[in-house]
Amino acid sequence: MRVRLRTAVAAVAGVTLTAVAIPAASAGSAGPGGQDGRGGPSRHTDYRRAADPTFELVGSYRTGLADPAEGATSGEVAHFADGRLYVTNATDASVDIVDARDPAAPRLLRRIDLSAYGETVTSVAAGRNQIAAAVESGTEPGKVVLFTPEGRDLRAVAVGAGPDMVTFTPDGRRILVANEGEPSGYEPGDVDPAGSVSVIDLTPRQPKVTTIGFQDFDPGARRAKELPAGVRVFGSPLPSLDLEPEYVTVSADGHTAWVSLQENNAIAVLDLKRLTVSRINALGFKDLSAPGNGLDASDRDGGINIRTWPNILGMYQPDALAAFSVRGRSYVLSANEGDAREYDGLVEAARLRSTTTDASFGPDRADTAAGRLNVTTATPGQPSGQSKAYAFGTRSFTVWDGSTGALVADSGDQLEQTLATALPANFNSNNDENTFDNRSDDKGPEPEAVAVGEVNGRTFGFVGMERVGGFAVVDLSNPKEPEIVQYLNNRDFTLTDTVGPDSGPEIIDFVDARNSPTHRPLVIVSNEITGTVSLYGLAGRS
Repeated sequence: MRVRLRTAVAAVAGVTLTAVAIPAASAGSAGPGGQDGRGGPSRHTDYRRAADPTFELVGSYRTGLADPAEGATSGEVAHFADGRLYVTNATDASVDIVDARDPAAPRLLRRIDLSAYGETVTSVAAGRNQIAAAVESGTEPGKVVLFTPEGRDLRAVAVGAGPDMVTFTPDGRRILVANEGEPSGYEPGDVDPAGSVSVIDLTPRQPKVTTIGFQDFDPGARRAKELPAGVRVFGSPLPSLDLEPEYVTVSADGHTAWVSLQENNAIAVLDLKRLTVSRINALGFKDLSAPGNGLDASDRDGGINIRTWPNILGMYQPDALAAFSVRGRSYVLSANEGDAREYDGLVEAARLRSTTTDASFGPDRADTAAGRLNVTTATPGQPSGQSKAYAFGTRSFTVWDGSTGALVADSGDQLEQTLATALPANFNSNNDENTFDNRSDDKGPEPEAVAVGEVNGRTFGFVGMERVGGFAVVDLSNPKEPEIVQYLNNRDFTLTDTVGPDSGPEIIDFVDARNSPTHRPLVIVSNEITGTVSLYGLAGRS
């Protein structure tokens, strides 16, 4: 099943709302905006019915540590609790505590220096009267620093190498940490630490850490045969070193966790009762020749050309995950960003034109077609001169069955179709410069962030796009037929020497009405390039 779009309404700054039709995706068709992508920068697009909720920008917070003109990274992650916003400053190794009781005017309360615990703050999460920040130090074991909501009583807990994401279980008693374990390289003398998930039990006086690794799936180990053949293990020969946890989401009952293994194109499922890996699901590939599964594959084709491509498959490679349930059945929403390994000794990305001489690709190997598309050279089982090419990411979001791991629904090409309508002059722009179409050859909009939440008794997803910016609001009431109902982007593409006000969504948080200072749901979007955090509130009486 694929995602459907409703009748579109494009809102342009300073222009009256105008109805726009979204054409159905079809093989070989150009997306909205035509061949030259002309048109004004439409920044908000609605697909709502009268009963659908509408979100609007309420307020923003700027860390002051990022230089948008230089594309500096800061303010990567935000989390909301008890009227406070917690914002990481990655390169500054600090966390801002922000008073957001008035979402229209968030203000800095305190900046906490965490440089004594490591090099980079990668993630922050808020539990019950406890805040946790992940701090990494290259290939060395990392730390999770715990402190009170006011920023007092700092204490550190050792976890695995490269902690990249931290989250609490719903009851607040445990913290889960995705330890990516990225290598320093693949040359002699380089270090490749094990990927793992650390579980921090907060119930004892001294937190107890259990780290779950993947050693049981190594060759000759007791569960080696359980590792699906489709899981990409290609840097280190040992799965325990090669599997790299990126993001963790937890079921509402706290019994199950799903962990994205992005470079490996897989999701690991953890049993949090037994603190073991239940299974690893290979995600397979998306057929980009199927109707509705197209993409714009070139930054040199002169416009917006969303079409299908024979012999090209997409690797899902999700970044963020979000667990949810509908009518008692569990699901996982993924943002299929895609990622390539690029280290000394291993660079897997190459232009499609250079990876194959197979005549079946025909003219699609040209720069104006798919020839410039970045594909992997490290797909297991594919010899040199391969007859199929595998692109990084799928430029989509996917709903997976939480119990079986089966694909339930994928958004196909609808994210790019949405952007083609909303941003015809800035389609597939990069996040650090206001350019047209220059990411089409490399993962397009890069859906990276997801969150889920309930609005007026219905389940919605929120999908952030790292490159062009903004986020889509998706109705998940029927997981088999999710629908995009709104797209919002607080970015000014008319700026010539900078980007902003927001660019580079990294994390999205949803705050339900019960925990919101306005008693109405909020969506919080943190932007790594501009070091900004924007708050969107439910509008009107929806």
